[in-house]
Amino acid sequence: MHKKITEDVKLKRAYETPAASDGMRVLVDRLWPRGVKKTEAAIDHWMKELAPSTELRKWFGHDPARWDEFRKRYAAEINEHCDELDRLRSLIADGTVTLVYSAHDETHNDAVVLREILLTRR
Repeated sequence: MHKKITEDVKLKRAYETPAASDGMRVLVDRLWPRGVKKTEAAIDHWMKELAPSTELRKWFGHDPARWDEFRKRYAAEINEHCDELDRLRSLIADGTVTLVYSAHDETHNDAVVLREILLTRR
């Protein structure tokens, strides 16, 4: 895996202050982050189609015990949205992209899985 590609796909919580180093900011949640003003979020693209389905999100409930199964189910859902995934890949080809998410758990969330897919499936 190219070091450049790894550095070009970042993760950041929606509640953290946007920075110039974020590059293109892409919100990857189905729901807008609670309490975050659109004017302050500096979101360039909102790719709801790449977010987990409502059913999957509710089933997962950010329970680390369900993490492995969540990753499998979410990857299967993403495969149904190849056009959006390609669109995201083209943004990454143009420069740094930060996947923005609202989950409190920085290790077990959809953005982590999406980044993994972007970095491993070329």
